[in-house]
Amino acid sequence: MNMLDLNVLERLDKTDQEKIEYFLKLLLDKSKYKKLKEEISVRREEIVKGEVLDHDEIWNKIDV
Repeated sequence: MNMLDLNVLERLDKTDQEKIEYFLKLLLDKSKYKKLKEEISVRREEIVKGEVLDHDEIWNKIDV
């Protein structure tokens, strides 16, 4: 969403914001997003544990 869209959402009353939030939650819970959500969750856990690659490791991994 761009900034204009966010401004529109902020202008809606509380009940309409809740309806949009509910609809977005349904979309994100669909199976086509499940794999992406799981990957994001794994990445977040890696970041918390400090298991991230630095710049050199990335380039070495792709063998460039």
